Formats: sequence, C-alpha cells, structure tokens
Amino acid sequence: MRAVSDPGCVARLDAALFQWSVAQGSVPVSERPLAVAFSGGVDSSALLHRAHAMWPGAVRAIHVNHGLQASAADFEAHCVSVAQHWGVPLRVVRVRVECGAGDSVEEQARQSRYAALAREAASWGVGRVLLAQHADDQAETVLLALSRGSGVPGLAAMGSSVVHSGLRFDRPWLDVRRRDIADCVRALGLSAIDDPSNADTRFSRNRLRHRVLPVLEAEFPAVVTALGRTARHCAQANELLLALAQEDAAAVGSPPRLAALRALSPARRVNALRAWLVACAGRAPSTAQLDELCKQIAAATTRGHAIHLRIVTGWVERSDDCLVYLPVPPLPLPQVLG
Repeated sequence: MRAVSDPGCVARLDAALFQWSVAQGSVPVSERPLAVAFSGGVDSSALLHRAHAMWPGAVRAIHVNHGLQASAADFEAHCVSVAQHWGVPLRVVRVRVECGAGDSVEEQARQSRYAALAREAASWGVGRVLLAQHADDQAETVLLALSRGSGVPGLAAMGSSVVHSGLRFDRPWLDVRRRDIADCVRALGLSAIDDPSNADTRFSRNRLRHRVLPVLEAEFPAVVTALGRTARHCAQANELLLALAQEDAAAVGSPPRLAALRALSPARRVNALRAWLVACAGRAPSTAQLDELCKQIAAATTRGHAIHLRIVTGWVERSDDCLVYLPVPPLPLPQVLG
C-alpha cells in the first residue's frame, strides 16, 4: 500500500465540506439531516466518514444495489457493516435496471440510482443527498464531452448542485483531487471497496482515467484544474443560453409557432428548440436531430408541408402552424426490490 503522500489531506477534505456548509447558510442537524450516497468505494467512504465526523447525528447513508455485478451482494454487506461500525443510520435500496433496445446500461443504472436515492431520501425526511464526485471525475466528464462533440451544456459537466426527482444533490468535493481522497482513506485506516469495474477499459471513462489523463497530466500538470475551470465557464455560459431561450420562448409561444421560429437567427432558433425539447423530453436532442428539424422548419412555408421527426424519445410533428412534441410511452420505472 502506498504511503500517505500528504498528511494535510484530511484537513483539506474537511475544509471543503465546511465551505460547502457555509455556502448553504445552515449546518445539518438531526432534525434536518443530510444523506450520503454510499457505494462503499473509496470516495463515498471518505465522504461519509468526514461528514459524520463533522455533523454527528445529522448524517444518514443510502446504498443502492443495482444487482448488475456478481459482487453486488458483497458490496451491500460491506456497506451495512461499515455503517454499523461508524454508527451511521443506513438504508439499502435494491433496484432492477430496465433497458430497452439501444439503451445504455450505464446510463439506465445512473438514472435508476438517482431516482432510488431521491425516493428513499424523501421518505426518510432527508432534504439533500451528498455525492462524492471530485475534480478528477469532473475532468473525465469534460474530456468525454469533448470526445463526443458536445456543446456548452455538455462541457458544463457536473454541477455542484442538481435537482433530480424533486430532491437536491450536492457535490461538495468537485475541487478536491482523487489522490487527496485516497490519501485520507489511508491516513484514517478506513475500509473501502475496490470495485473491479473501475479498471475495465472497455468503458470510455475508464480508458480516459487510466490511459489519457495520466499522459495529459505528465505534459500539463494543471490540466485537471484547468478542465474544472472550463466546466465552470461553460456552466455560466449555459445559464445565459437558458435565459436567452426563455426570452425567445415568450416570443415564439408554447407550442412554438413556425413563423416565429423562422424569424429567429439560426443560432437562437437552435437554442430555443433545444430548450423546448429538453423541457418536453427530459434530455437534449442530438445535433443531427436538431439540424434536420431546423431544415424542416425552414421548408415548412406552406400548410401542406408536414413535419414528423423522431427526436429523443418521441416525435415532433406539425399541428397547424405550430410544433408539438408527442412522447412515446416510457418503459416501466426500475422496480424497487426492497
């Protein structure tokens, strides 16, 4: 086991947690507890331990078991044992991940995890859930977005706070390095799971983590910090784009009128359509889908020009002089097993 390289790692993690609590304007207490999404891995183990040390009696833990790995039951048993040892109340949620044709198992697992965490936290009286993503995770997310040709929303990567299924999720350690968290776990002698899937380079994120980022850091030592700064700049730019989309939505109407859409500049038209489709479908369309929709809008200058395009999980159609979005009935929500 590598020796702890920096004895100040625990203090830095605690300082980041304290700064997060100051930004919230309130300190967690037993009557207003927070929860930590606890996988049992290094990052979430450190976060749960330090949050519990800082706010004893005001921290809960939630473990989501997707059942996707043969060792899932062992992970669950580990989390139960650790939570009992630390005296942290823990709830375990078992979910079954449902995937349709063409769905990503990884994405469906992520969505089911957020939904399960939100349901369990709400039923427990928890107002927010802390997530252990850190600066290296953020850098990987930005690189993934770049590799896919993402725009400003994608390059904004992970926000320090997000609302999912009506519950707030916070990431207090987005400026903390992975090595500091690992050093903290070693310094405190914490027990954590080493998930073997994290070394599986069949996954794009793992290839970036093990093959790309080390090379970039060797040439550009501050690259992780720089990529995090890029994410923050893009998040600010995305706020402006959303504000502009709201302004244009008032002009084009709801549902959007074709003539009003054509009156916008091409960039504003794309921005307004993207925001409308995100509101309708829950996620952004692809660039190819948006490009084709804009072509159809430009061509639909006569009443006889129909529009019928598959976009995201539904259809965009013309209805008189407006666009309407018709969602395809969704698959059943992931089943909570207990």
